Amino acid sequence: MQKGPDFRRSVQGYALSNGDAEILLPLGSSFTDPGAVALAGTTNLPVTTTVQGIYAAYSGSAIDPTKGNRYDITYSAANSDGFIANASRTVYVAKTGDLVNSVEGLYTSTVVRNSVVSAQYADMQYVLIWKISDNTYGISDGIGGYYAIGRGYGDGYIAAGGTITANNIATNDFTFGSGCVVGTFGGGVKFSLLTVDAAAKTLTLKTSWDSGTAIYSFVITLKQVQL
Repeated sequence: MQKGPDFRRSVQGYALSNGDAEILLPLGSSFTDPGAVALAGTTNLPVTTTVQGIYAAYSGSAIDPTKGNRYDITYSAANSDGFIANASRTVYVAKTGDLVNSVEGLYTSTVVRNSVVSAQYADMQYVLIWKISDNTYGISDGIGGYYAIGRGYGDGYIAAGGTITANNIATNDFTFGSGCVVGTFGGGVKFSLLTVDAAAKTLTLKTSWDSGTAIYSFVITLKQVQL
């Protein structure tokens, strides 16, 4: 867990603070939002809470712990002069699949692009795989976070929308949806292979991205996080 910062806006005369900046929550667990506190001197200010689902569309004022997703929670408050301060936390909701009957899970990601190995793209946090229906799963980033996390470009560079259907996990028999697009860059990503090592708690996913000017191959090793 990461400890959240103390959100201070001294020029505005108040602080907005909260607890852990990141929470990993097993699917179906109860969740009580630790909230945030806003102060103008010693006076508590009203705090507005909003929630956005990043990988699966969702919005409201509370997360849904029954749906696998990354939830970004924002807290905001304003003092009497109208100055606004914000604090945030991220909650990952995931089911840890056994990799025999389910490939669901929260994973760290190590990506090799065009056979080039770099520490910059190792053990990136996180890629999420969640169940959509029956044996079909969604994956948060079809290139394993290479640009969004490894390059630090952010969510606008996720390859979202990829799907994986498990026909037989034990024999690594998977089929894939029509692929996905790399956010701001554009260009289609195609999935070609997924292999599962249940004992090692890892998945190996191979994809390729046609950027329009070049084709890049990705070998993505996903290490399951035990929640």
